[in-house]
Amino acid sequence: MTESPAISTNASTSSTKMLVAMVGIGILCALLIVVTFQGTLPRIERLRAEALAQAVFKVLPGTSQTRTFFIDNSGQFTEMVAEETAVTKVYAGYDQQGQLTGVAVEASGQGYADILRILYGYQPQSQSIVGFHVLESKETPGLGDKIEKDANFLANFEQLDVSLAEDLKQLQNQVVPVKQGEKQHPWEVDGITGATISSRAIGDILGASTMEWVPLIYQQRGNFELNRDSQP
Repeated sequence: MTESPAISTNASTSSTKMLVAMVGIGILCALLIVVTFQGTLPRIERLRAEALAQAVFKVLPGTSQTRTFFIDNSGQFTEMVAEETAVTKVYAGYDQQGQLTGVAVEASGQGYADILRILYGYQPQSQSIVGFHVLESKETPGLGDKIEKDANFLANFEQLDVSLAEDLKQLQNQVVPVKQGEKQHPWEVDGITGATISSRAIGDILGASTMEWVPLIYQQRGNFELNRDSQP
């Protein structure tokens, strides 16, 4: 009976030490995660920027050089210089003669597994989407990731119609997703059987983004020209 308090005290001390050790390890792991993240963040941002720059050339066929634009306080697209920062940016592409090949726009929305980030190329001359690229996706390998590989699906974006109505303030027909094999109009995105949610998400993302950006870009298309004085 006289040994019970000692045993109880030892057990309590051991538990306290274990708890302190576990808390210490947890704090150390948290610090290591934060330090690692902060240390790798610049490289991650640089790689992301490089991937975006390469994607602009993919979604705007015939492009040999690009320039970045943002919307200034007056609501006009203005070319960015290196020291400027802006939340909303678009990327104009030009061929070897300096003619505008189109404007690349970022867009995002909910996919099956997580947020999808995409880039699409808009050509004011033909009033159509002429290219599409997935910038970031966590869709299921072998299923949802078909939005990046399926040739029939990618063919949707070779000449996807985003023509404007007569007032030039809205699309004549909003881009909409349809089931695979049911596409009948040039503004529809033919889906992928087996990746229905992911492919439908792309159509919805494009539908919302083009409604907002296409009228604005088309109305200010002259702002993107390299030699505006020569334009009529």
